[in-house]
Amino acid sequence: MGETREDPVVDLRLDRAHSARIYDWFLGGRTNFAADREAAGQVLAVFPSAGEAARMNRAFLHRAARHLAREGLTQFLDIGTGIPTSPNLHETVQAVVPSARVVYTDNDPIVLAHAAALLHGRPEGRTAYVEADVTDPDSVLRAPELLATLDLGRPVALTLNALLHFITDDGRDRAHAVVERLKAALPSGSALVVTHGTSDFSPLATGRIMDIYARAGTPLQLRGRAEFRRFFDGWELVEPGITLAHRWRPDEPGEPGERGRPTAAEAVCYAAIAVKP
Repeated sequence: MGETREDPVVDLRLDRAHSARIYDWFLGGRTNFAADREAAGQVLAVFPSAGEAARMNRAFLHRAARHLAREGLTQFLDIGTGIPTSPNLHETVQAVVPSARVVYTDNDPIVLAHAAALLHGRPEGRTAYVEADVTDPDSVLRAPELLATLDLGRPVALTLNALLHFITDDGRDRAHAVVERLKAALPSGSALVVTHGTSDFSPLATGRIMDIYARAGTPLQLRGRAEFRRFFDGWELVEPGITLAHRWRPDEPGEPGERGRPTAAEAVCYAAIAVKP
């Protein structure tokens, strides 16, 4: 008699703060717990505009996705997806191009537990979820779910939203190596969308934020403008180039930061889009 195979039980460690759930709380989501809210409160104590910064970052992703969909891109690869928060990327792009295809990727069991919310798109299009680690980019690029959904011979919009500052270099320049491998796999006409935390404007507050995340087991490596610019080497930046997330074409009414005109010190997140020539 054969054995019945059961899926392994995953310990989500709900008693410990988690970066994805902290971000979910900042966005007004419900997939967070006491430890996450306590850590978020600690962040707010040293950086009161943290919630607004998270929402501005998210709003930039929506603007970027709409821009690229309007420019004719129909394939999107979102790495470091995080906990689903509506509107998700596929909802944004399929509102412009109903036949758009979107692949989400994350290595976090917390995200996987909620991935079903990412798979309900327009019937004309397709969505898929890949469980893989961006630090092993080939595991993303060779995933059967990705290859069944996207045609890597045609342009792809690659989005790395608030992800790369979680890849610490440890003297090996890992984050830039990962991005270069992903860029090399995409054809001419593809786009790269990146947001990244920086300490260029609020070094004291961001240093304290890094300590809070480190205590939660998630070290951060914030990068300056020159390091951020390197992610786009060899590709052509889309106007207005490298800027703060809320300043990248803030043309949608009612977006976070639009009325209050936050300062650079309150935003702490670089953003840019580039296209492969």
